[in-house]
Amino acid sequence: MNQDTIVALSTSPGIGAIAVIRLSGPEAIELTNHVFHGKDLTKQESHTIHFGTLRDGSKIVDEVLVSLFIAPRSFTRENVVEISCHGSPYIVRQIIQLLLKQGARLAKAGEFTQRAFLNGQFDLAQAEAVADLINADSEASHRAAMNQMRGGFSDQIKALREELIHFASMIELELDFGEEDVEFADRDDLKKLINQLLSAINPLIDSFALGNVIKNGIPTVIAGKPNAGKSTLLNALLNEEKAIVSNIPGTTRDFIEDELNIGGVVFRFIDTAGLRDTEDTIEKIGVARTEEQMKKASLILYLIDLEDDTVVELHRALNKLENLGIPFLLIGNKGDSAKPEMRTALEKIPGSIVISAGTKENLEGLKDRILEVVHLEDFKTGDTIVTNVRHYDNLFKTKQALQDVLNGLDNNITGDFLAMDIRQSLHYLGEITGEITTDDLLANIFSKFCIGK
Repeated sequence: MNQDTIVALSTSPGIGAIAVIRLSGPEAIELTNHVFHGKDLTKQESHTIHFGTLRDGSKIVDEVLVSLFIAPRSFTRENVVEISCHGSPYIVRQIIQLLLKQGARLAKAGEFTQRAFLNGQFDLAQAEAVADLINADSEASHRAAMNQMRGGFSDQIKALREELIHFASMIELELDFGEEDVEFADRDDLKKLINQLLSAINPLIDSFALGNVIKNGIPTVIAGKPNAGKSTLLNALLNEEKAIVSNIPGTTRDFIEDELNIGGVVFRFIDTAGLRDTEDTIEKIGVARTEEQMKKASLILYLIDLEDDTVVELHRALNKLENLGIPFLLIGNKGDSAKPEMRTALEKIPGSIVISAGTKENLEGLKDRILEVVHLEDFKTGDTIVTNVRHYDNLFKTKQALQDVLNGLDNNITGDFLAMDIRQSLHYLGEITGEITTDDLLANIFSKFCIGK
């Protein structure tokens, strides 16, 4: 257990109705008791709340509520005090300075959660999920973070690692009896286990593509010819005048980006310059950037101008989208003034939809189609999704090490080399949950947390 006591503001800085200041460490209760006037906090039970005043000598700083959490029944498994005070930045500064004078020190970024991890409250993957939960801005990202924080991902990793440890110990035992040519680990059973591990790891690796967009938002490019209504559509979806709308072709020269939550999923909509051949130098740059954004997108909303485009242009655009190999939705805009032949041609294309961005006609239908195209059904069943790039990297390295074990078994390599590859797999799996850590790794992870968490 740490010997010092840390303090920090745990609620967002700024003016508010209340603020919560948190202390953690062996002296948290005693330090607070020195400046608290009310009950004797050192004689109270855990998980109790007490009203009183905080005083600097005879000066009353604030009336507060003090919550006590006595070790090990707290978030950090240390003595923890949470002081609920009035949300004035001045009052918060005064209280923290008062506690610093009593012997506390300012907490570093993420230090409360780091102490919880070091004291065995949860593993490293669960600790990282705390930060993801705080930053969750959609139902999907909240669900993924909550699943990880409650141990869903960790349980899978630990189960895989336990099975592998058994075989590793058998092979290590063989090395102790090397001169007697004994075999404790059945090679066929080991190969079967490795294949089982790979069949469990591969879906986790594959899930990162989905997990990454759930965590960071789905990059969705709105593309099409000039004047197709891209900026009008962005404004209609966001319900605000985000982009300049004009009937002059080429108004949008660079891309405009904003976020929208649809059905519990965050989409990062990117309004781009119109696609056309042009001699305008600036507009050429805009068109090139549009094509680059389309290649990086997870979803393309391609607008067809049903009033001005031709059937030939429609099929040319469809062919270009299919060749990109990126999920797309073909949207016929200006449905209220569409040429009959264009509406008919578009409606023959499976999955297409007709809207009118200017009048906001069928926008709800468009949102439903967007959710269908991104295929989030698997995630909604509660499957474990990898959202953390560090976890993805370690899983990928684990897969490579397990492949080395399989190759070694196929080539009848000696037990010492097999043991080396298995230990490598165990190392990468252990780094995910924190069985294997370094100070640099922990510093890197927890430095990204907010102070006070």
